[in-house]
Amino acid sequence: MAAGTAAGLRAAPFYEAKLAVQIFVWTQYLNKQKRSLEDGVEDVIAGCRAAGYENAEFMSSLFAPEIREKTISLLQRHGLNVPVCYHGGPMHTRPGAARTIRETLALADVVQPLGTEIINTNPVPKPRKEAKTDVELMIQAEAVSRLGLELDRKGLQLTLHHHDPEMADDAREWRHLLKNTDLPLCIDLMWVKRGGQDPMSILKEAGDRVATLHIRNMRDGVCTEAAGDGEIDYGEIVSYLKGRGWSGWAIVELFHEPGTKVTRSLEENLRLSREWTERTFAI
Repeated sequence: MAAGTAAGLRAAPFYEAKLAVQIFVWTQYLNKQKRSLEDGVEDVIAGCRAAGYENAEFMSSLFAPEIREKTISLLQRHGLNVPVCYHGGPMHTRPGAARTIRETLALADVVQPLGTEIINTNPVPKPRKEAKTDVELMIQAEAVSRLGLELDRKGLQLTLHHHDPEMADDAREWRHLLKNTDLPLCIDLMWVKRGGQDPMSILKEAGDRVATLHIRNMRDGVCTEAAGDGEIDYGEIVSYLKGRGWSGWAIVELFHEPGTKVTRSLEENLRLSREWTERTFAI
């Protein structure tokens, strides 16, 4: 067989995006209604299922001791899986890092029996988004690496999330973690753009370490009520991911900020976001 023919028959990189929903927007919804998480947790779980999601990224607050058994019972009743669980905390000071590591490992023991595979963490910023010192960044990198090893021993994966402070000053904090750890990454494309960086450039720099994406969009600099077309070019992003043979989680995470015009129910916005993400990511 000619070399050119053999190359033409070579299999394309395997691509398999998986779909989930992040429940953060539900906390905004409940806060507006002046309802607690304990009071609203069934709305959260039933609403995600009614919008067509089988998988969700939960926040650790839904597994706090006073609500934990209720959450677990409702997850089982409604058939919602939690492959990813989010917990953030300070990592740039040694006492703060020790506390965050203890909390995260305790959370892992609760959620792993439910089928959770990934713990997503965000080292919290300093007050007023003040830049962390070089020493603080090194403490942070050492701490998240230690946490990653501890979770790996338990059979769980740690991913590193970010907001806009990590993208400041030419993504100084994010690039420090990229260079000084080998952990998988959760790229939040809206926060990349709002932090002054180019989503495609950051995605390419992260390379094969991208394990999860947080999905939403903006128009005129404001988050839209549902995931869809906007300032972030998801067509370009998905084309790039397909070329790399990406196999990870595309996680819808709506954020209804003060300028967001909300015209539909939350369940409807989540359903429309799911349908758009399934089409766009070929799920």
